Amino acid sequence: MDEAFWQRRWARNEIGFHLNEVNPYLRRHWPGLKLGPGARVLVPLCGKSLDMAWLAEQGFDVLGVELSERAAEDFFAEHGLVPDVSVHGEFKIYRTGNVEIRCGDFFAMTSDDVTDCQALYDRAALIALPADMRQRYVKHLVSILAPGCQGLLITLDYEQEQMPGPPFAVADAEVREFLSARWKIELLEHADVLNESNWKFLQRGLTRLEERCYRLGDRS
Repeated sequence: MDEAFWQRRWARNEIGFHLNEVNPYLRRHWPGLKLGPGARVLVPLCGKSLDMAWLAEQGFDVLGVELSERAAEDFFAEHGLVPDVSVHGEFKIYRTGNVEIRCGDFFAMTSDDVTDCQALYDRAALIALPADMRQRYVKHLVSILAPGCQGLLITLDYEQEQMPGPPFAVADAEVREFLSARWKIELLEHADVLNESNWKFLQRGLTRLEERCYRLGDRS
């Protein structure tokens, strides 16, 4: 679960975590955050997610963070965009319009980098990390995000012993234990998704696969 692991996944195009459509939970629940026009949204471990394009189309300023330069290059190429490329500190930055992707280690991000982020969108970051790294990830988020930041979190839950991650199982209790000190946790949807559309998980031996979508409300 180090940088080399993810770089290999992208180099081999082993990106089963990538969705070829905008996440339906995002479409349904993002408007409920009632963010103002132009609000900046942090998307950790963003890959080349179509969700970033959707957020940009809604008028938001998107800040993605991703290890793989291949992911950033693919995102812009697949949308017919030619980004401006620059280097800032430890990050290689790709930007065009209202989408910016910073390539580098998420844990190198500082509060100065996200000072104007009013929202967080996490579909594939928390579940991409093993337990010890998830705790570190949450602590880092809390340390850099300004008061008032809210967002959406999407998780998967299953019997972890039935399948090695990623994606990793994140139970409801863990979400509430580690995030509730900072955010008001509201479960918006909970669905059993172990069906024919997730045949790969069935083949890997899972007997349960649940998705949860949470609203992370401001406590400040």
